[in-house]
Order: sequence, then structure tokens, then C-alpha cells
Amino acid sequence: MTTHERAVTPPRTAPASLPEQGRPVAGSGPVAGSGPVAGSGPVPAAPKAGRDRYLDLLRSVALVRVVAYHIFGWGWLSVVFPSMGVMFALAGMLMARSLDRPARQVIMSRVRRLLPPLWAFSAVTLVLLLVDGWSPLKDPDEGGTWGLVRLLTYLVPVGAPPYPSDDDWAMQAAGPLWYLRTYLWFVVASPLLLRAFRRVPWAMLLAPLGLTALIGTGLVTIPGETGEGVTDFAVYASCWMLGFAHHDGVLQRIPRYAAVSWAFLVMAFGLWWASGHLTAEGWDLNEIPLAQATWSFGFVVILLQYAPSWQSLPGRLAKWDGLVTLSNNRAVTIYLWHNLLIGLAEVIVNLGYELPFLDSDRGNAALDATYLLWSFVLVWPLIALAILAFGWIEDVAARRRPRLWPNGAARPAARRARRA
Repeated sequence: MTTHERAVTPPRTAPASLPEQGRPVAGSGPVAGSGPVAGSGPVPAAPKAGRDRYLDLLRSVALVRVVAYHIFGWGWLSVVFPSMGVMFALAGMLMARSLDRPARQVIMSRVRRLLPPLWAFSAVTLVLLLVDGWSPLKDPDEGGTWGLVRLLTYLVPVGAPPYPSDDDWAMQAAGPLWYLRTYLWFVVASPLLLRAFRRVPWAMLLAPLGLTALIGTGLVTIPGETGEGVTDFAVYASCWMLGFAHHDGVLQRIPRYAAVSWAFLVMAFGLWWASGHLTAEGWDLNEIPLAQATWSFGFVVILLQYAPSWQSLPGRLAKWDGLVTLSNNRAVTIYLWHNLLIGLAEVIVNLGYELPFLDSDRGNAALDATYLLWSFVLVWPLIALAILAFGWIEDVAARRRPRLWPNGAARPAARRARRA
């Protein structure tokens, strides 16, 4: 595994930040451009606490972009919108907010929210693998006792899970678990990271980029799965720290023109580095760690510098409010299941070749030309079914009343009560 989103068919392989469901996500610091200038007059009353819909929208866009990347395999999507960096930054922001409470309590809460949805996904995946004939004891790569021990990573994602390396659908299904591993590492390390950040913020923001430079240029080589995990951690640690910085108001204390100018310089370096290290995937920054780290860092700085504080989605965006709410409440479910469901969508599209009106060279050519588009269209109803079937586990993990479709729409009884 490298730092990239693992794409599907053929290896173009997998987030989303794992949101703190039902909790507001706005940082506690002022948002640039949204508050009064010091000395310009009385400070207005703080807005009523609630979810920051701008950040919710970013998470939703990131999830859609991840699904699109895994279907179409367009490497340039990693340049247009670096979803992984955005989602790690949002998760870091939430973690900094939560660490106002005792660290052990926060870590246990995060782990509790993460594991039950993972267990449901792992149970289905392992059953499918075993039915398909795979045996962890006889795996040619890592069979025997060690293969059984590594099955535990399906329960607690401290490392990469085992699966048959010659099975495309298994690689596709297990692809998203790299993100959960990296997220878990960040969660466990966050109390120390946040303490260090508040002592030396700029050093902690930039140190991961330096570590990525050492690893990404090959100056330091860490073999095996440990190296993959360290690389993923280094690439996205600066984005996680940017979440800390936004929460603490550090970014908002920098003049916007200065922050954006430096962000563009860092991003320009990322593109320059990528141009000299292109892989078979072309401009896919997921395959180029240093380019991914620097481009994501600068991109997130700009997103947070211009972050409005929306209590509700404005204008035409308002019509997407229900879907934005749903995707944020079910981000873990969407992320865990989408790769497996992409494979199922492709199976359904393949059935189209057997339809009588497509049973010709012209019909096959038409389906070939629109194959990925049909996969993209069909995967969303399948994701909706996964939300209905498994999404409620996120509520149970968060110790809330289970909900089938939490899109923010008031139930009829609640609407009648308000009117009364």
C-alpha cells in the first residue's frame, strides 16, 4: 500500500473523514473575514452552536469525489480536489475540539464509534472470502498461524488486513481499510500531537512535510507494511495539524494574503515535484507521496482561510441539504462499503451485455462507451441500500437511537408537534 486512495478495476484503488456524528464541527477560533476587526466596535454575540454546514459540505464533496475516483480512475481528480487531505483536516479539527475532555475518554469514544461499523463490514467481507474458497491458513503469501493472527486487523485496523492478492474484488473490498488504520493512528496519537502543536505550532505543521520528503524521495526507506503505514501517516499529518490550527484559531491570525500566497507556493512545489515523478497513472498524486502531501496541505489552507461559517446551506445549495446531512451522518458506512458496492454495480452492468437489444456489435460498443458512467449511476442506489441495512450501526456505536435514513427531515409527528 502507498499513500494513495486505492482505486478499482484494474488497480486504480481507496475517505472520508470519520465525522463526530451529531456534533457541531466548527472550530472554536474566529473565521477569517467573518468577525470584527480588533478595536472596530463591540464584538457581536457568538452565533448559536450548531453544525458548520460549510465543513459538512466539504465532507460530502470529498465522499462523492472518492467514489468517482474509484470508478473512473481519473488521476487528475486528486489535483482538482484532494479528498484525503480534506477529510483528515476535518477529522483533526473534531479531535482538537473533543480533547477539551479527558484524552482517554475521547480516544475510547472515537474507537467505539469506529469499530462496530467496521465489524459489520468485516463480517460480510470475510464470509464472502471464505465462501469464495480463500483460507488464511493456506494463503501463499502469509498463510499459517500468522495469517490467522492478521485476521485480527479486520477487527481492529492497526495494520493492513490479509486477503487473496490475486483476487480483484478482494483487493477492491479491502482497499478502504488503509484509511481506517491511518485514522486510528492519528486518534491514538492526538493527545500528544495536540500538546506538541500548542507548544510549537509551526514546527508541528511543517515537520510531517519534512518527514514525507525523507520517505517520499527515497532518502529513508522503511520496508513492508510498517513503511506503508508510516508513509500514510506522514503524508496526511500536516492536514490533521491544520485541523488543530483551525480549531485553535492559529490560521485566522495569519493575514489571508500571506497564508494564501504561501499555500500557492507549496502547491506549486507539489505540482513541480509530481511533474518529474509521474507514474503509469499520470497526474495521480496518490502515487506520489511528497506531491500529495504538499498539494493537499496548500489546498486545505486555502479552503480553511476562506471558510464561511454557515448555519445552513445558502442559495441553490440548500436543495442538497438533506443529502449533505445524510452523507455526514453515514460517512463511515458510505466509505466502508462503497468499493465493494462498486464491484457489485459492475456485475449488474455486465448483465447488460446479455440483454437482447444490446446483443450486437453496435449495442456492445454503446455499453462499452458508457460502462463506467452506468457503474457510477448504479452504485448510488446500492449505497442507499447499504445505509438502510448497516447505517444504523453508526448510531448504536455512538449510543444514539438507531435511525434508518438520518437526512435531517423532521418526522411527521415532530412536525405536527411544532405546528401545535
